[in-house]
Amino acid sequence: MVSRFTPARRHVRQAILLVLTALGGASVGAQAVPDAGSSAGVSTAPVVVSGTVPDEATRVAILTRMRELYGASRVVDQLSLGTVVAPAQWRDYVQKLLSPHLRQVSHGQLAVQGQVVEIRGEVPNEAVRQQLASDMAQALNPTYTVRNGLRVAVQDQSVVDQALANRIVEFEPGSAVLRPASLPLLDEMAAAMARLKDRRFEVIGHTDADGARAANVSLSLARAQAVKTYLIGKGLPPDRIAISGMGPDQPVASNATEAGRARNRRIEFRVGS
Repeated sequence: MVSRFTPARRHVRQAILLVLTALGGASVGAQAVPDAGSSAGVSTAPVVVSGTVPDEATRVAILTRMRELYGASRVVDQLSLGTVVAPAQWRDYVQKLLSPHLRQVSHGQLAVQGQVVEIRGEVPNEAVRQQLASDMAQALNPTYTVRNGLRVAVQDQSVVDQALANRIVEFEPGSAVLRPASLPLLDEMAAAMARLKDRRFEVIGHTDADGARAANVSLSLARAQAVKTYLIGKGLPPDRIAISGMGPDQPVASNATEAGRARNRRIEFRVGS
């Protein structure tokens, strides 16, 4: 995900921390490799920490805290240093936001841009949704704004997860053409989605980091569109399926190995409202 700067005043950029918690979800990909380290109820998905901070001390403090929360092996460091200006005591406030309660959020994202905090993702119930936002607001001073984009996880997601069952949606190499072996899986997927009356869905394409980013984003979107087109052909209404292409920006494994790159080449299905 690309960090974007919002000027605090002319020629001044605010410090940005973006924490993307890539937890849970229904995702499979071209030649994906199952996560052998995961077990029931325990996520081993990476937690990507990216964005721009003003100094090395802030960077180290944030990464240390995230590793305490999620374990060193899961935290992917994509933080960078830049010519940005942080509000007074910004590092301390960010540390307060990175509380153990964040582990209750799945498919989530915490964005801290200057004095604007936005949290998105799924939580198990409404009480948790309200409590997390309240705790964040109380940990900050009144100059901060907290935007609560959390939603209660829907049980329907499990229907999608079970239909996929860790199987693979395959494409021809470097293209958005579905391989014939993927069609029976998508037939089952269409049947499962059809049972979820009035639900909307998002089909999200992902790639590894090989090649130009712009080309990968285009390819991931084209692959998501190919899946949508197939599902529509099986009777699903077009207006119930949204698509997006993330390219290489949301990896679930390291791109340094072929096994990791294979896991990053994937199609993700999410159930919406």
